[in-house]
Amino acid sequence: MLSISRLLLASALLVAGLALPAGQTAQAAQRGASGLPLPRFVSLKSSRVNMRVGPGREYQVDWMFTKRGLPLEIIQEYDNWRKVRDADGDEGWILQSLLTGKRTAIVSPWLRDESGRVPLKSAPETGATVVAVMEAGVLADVETCNQGWCEVKAGGMKGYAEQVKLWGVYPDEAVK
Repeated sequence: MLSISRLLLASALLVAGLALPAGQTAQAAQRGASGLPLPRFVSLKSSRVNMRVGPGREYQVDWMFTKRGLPLEIIQEYDNWRKVRDADGDEGWILQSLLTGKRTAIVSPWLRDESGRVPLKSAPETGATVVAVMEAGVLADVETCNQGWCEVKAGGMKGYAEQVKLWGVYPDEAVK
């Protein structure tokens, strides 16, 4: 069964007309106008950000994000505009200056309606002590990710969560 992150990545690659050679990561798939890899995750720099239907101020505002730090996936670039996708799969254009490379993640947003809970562990291993339990939909700051675990901070707590339970990092991505 594919995770939502893998499904979103697959759809991003299909939209971009890309197919990855065996063993190549998504981050090496394509470079945007900025020279940075596409697709990639970023977060919102401000607490009020307009998402437009096209890459320019003359395009209609389709949505306004009101949560600073919300992770978004950049799937296309045009000049100073970035086409992004949110955790719900909605897409639109945001001015690049309103985005930051600071990594954040949403805890299992696909489990919001199922009372999904994700343990925050004291170490990056299955048998480690649980230091907190995060609700689906919680926003977390991502410190690092390695070998399937991410060190995150959420609600004043710090610990390790399984990478596949976070939207805002790719399943096998190393984040430093």
